[in-house]
Amino acid sequence: MPDRRPRRLEALSEAILEAHLDGILLTSLPNIRYITGFSGTSALALITGKDATLITDFRYQTQASAEVGELARVVIEPQSLWAGLWRTLPTRSPSSIGFESHHLVHRDFQRLLEQGARWQWRPTIDVVETLRERKDEDELALISRAANIADAALERAIAEVRVGMSELEIAGVLERALRDGGSEGFPFPTIVASGERSALPHARSSERAVKDGDFLLIDFGAVVGGYCADVTRTFVVGAASQEQREIHAIVREANERASRAIRAGMRGRDADAVARGYIEGRGFGDAFGHSLGHGIGIEVHEAPRLARTAEASLPDHAVVTIEPGIYRPGWGGVRIEDDVFLEDGGARVLTAFSHELIEVG
Repeated sequence: MPDRRPRRLEALSEAILEAHLDGILLTSLPNIRYITGFSGTSALALITGKDATLITDFRYQTQASAEVGELARVVIEPQSLWAGLWRTLPTRSPSSIGFESHHLVHRDFQRLLEQGARWQWRPTIDVVETLRERKDEDELALISRAANIADAALERAIAEVRVGMSELEIAGVLERALRDGGSEGFPFPTIVASGERSALPHARSSERAVKDGDFLLIDFGAVVGGYCADVTRTFVVGAASQEQREIHAIVREANERASRAIRAGMRGRDADAVARGYIEGRGFGDAFGHSLGHGIGIEVHEAPRLARTAEASLPDHAVVTIEPGIYRPGWGGVRIEDDVFLEDGGARVLTAFSHELIEVG
């Protein structure tokens, strides 16, 4: 794959100039990875003009050199990353340096005000995140591979589901299949929610044993090359009732309508309204309480947003989720989630697992 990082660094440098800054301090690890390629868990990155410096600690000395290469100067700091930053910052004064206000904890903000008082610090919002919204060919390829691994793992895991298995057991079967298929990890804790617990949109997998007639909602992901896929399907253990089939069909149709309608340039709120309007028209608007979807990439939840309050337009070449749901407390819930790529005036669905209501066990 060609190295896309120099172009990303150039785009960030242009954004810095447009913001009338002399540089920007990156503290968000996903943003640092996007710009420099470094995937460790301890780092600061300083971008000034077209120059980049990565500051990390001894644990990552070999890894940082291998991942960052010639793109940035690597500083291995034996004590505090912040001590390394003060030595790295331009000595000319005053220098106006942006910082990522969404990602800086108060303790580190105090460091800027006190130890970094000779420099001028200005808050920035979503400078790198905006660049990350549009996926290049390599990013799309990694997300697509993750989606393929997720699809295959679910196919394998669902064949092993039996009445009496606990949600945690089912999650373990799925996670083993993900690892066997090549997933580097799990972008979030696997959600397996059965029976009435399927009405909890972000349930934690529990020791509850699945029963005949239960809904079985499975929300999980795969990771390839640091990029995520995010998939949800809802099954029925044993024979589905007519009511379960009807609710599942509504959610399925809402998902497919949104996938057909969504396109770059559409406001996030208008994309949300496609699925929400259909569910409301079927009388279940109050049972769809979360947004339609979100961007996906290095993080499983990133920009852009598909929500009732999202005024921003969806950018071309974004990858977003479409995940309508209906949740009825005490009864159960259904969610069907796909990852889609916005291209050529429409959307390409990257997740291929069936939307049919499948009876398992």
